Amino acid sequence: MNDNGGSYIVLVVDDSPETLSLLTDTLEDAGITALVARSGGAALSLIDRVMPDVILMDAVMPEMDGFETCRRIRQNKDTAHVPVIFMTGLTDTEHVVMGLEAGGVDYVTKPVPPFEILARIRVHLANSRMAQSARIALDVAGRTLLAVNRKGEVLWSTPQAAGLLKRVLGVFDTDAPAWNNSVKPRLADLVAQRASDPTIVAAGNARVLAALLGEAGPGEFLLHLSDGTAANDQTLLKQKLGLTAREAEVLLWTAQGKSNRDIAEILQCSPRTVNKHLEQIYAKLGVENRTAAAAIAVRLLIDK
Repeated sequence: MNDNGGSYIVLVVDDSPETLSLLTDTLEDAGITALVARSGGAALSLIDRVMPDVILMDAVMPEMDGFETCRRIRQNKDTAHVPVIFMTGLTDTEHVVMGLEAGGVDYVTKPVPPFEILARIRVHLANSRMAQSARIALDVAGRTLLAVNRKGEVLWSTPQAAGLLKRVLGVFDTDAPAWNNSVKPRLADLVAQRASDPTIVAAGNARVLAALLGEAGPGEFLLHLSDGTAANDQTLLKQKLGLTAREAEVLLWTAQGKSNRDIAEILQCSPRTVNKHLEQIYAKLGVENRTAAAAIAVRLLIDK
């Protein structure tokens, strides 16, 4: 680390002067810039001015403990990517779980062995730099991708995804009531269900389609978003597949898993009429059933 460690900044958050002294000496001997905060509040204020590469966080502190401090770091999209390594004398499984659920990537028990903490910093620095490089590449590629945790909280997003959510749903403020009441719970459900098929996320009458691509990291789930507004979707299906306006509407609802009876009620026609539209759709798409037709529609909606 001595060769290039000077480019790294590690923030140590602990209310113990002895621990702070030990860790700052260890970090500086390794050529790493060490920042110090003696409380969770002080750490959050410091991060607003200087962005660390890694945070070493004491779990037990007065007023705001390390778990709450970590949660606030994760809730801020500008700091959510910074790895947090917990330091604790608490070895009970429940405390380890609390640290990981709060957004920590690792933990060490006190007294902290200097060589162990340096080894863990190396690993998480490498992982963080790789993840940031990947996100930059995704930004440049123009993909509408969003990363959330199990609670549906946004960890990061590409500019395209943020723009889509703002444009279609009218909100990309994770503190807004509309987000917390409608969007966040739906994202959490999508992750819990491991829904790789496109799922509607709605705020009022506006909709986006979200599909789970996989787990990008521990507790970090990557979603692909697309505009799910009905009018836009119907126009797309009509133009791309050579359908009539009503056929496009029927196919759109079919792709969302609606039965013929459901579609008939929505469109205020008979199930027999819906079935005739589907027969025409199958013929135009060269498929034999609703599953195949829906799959073609979903691929178009995701890739648009």
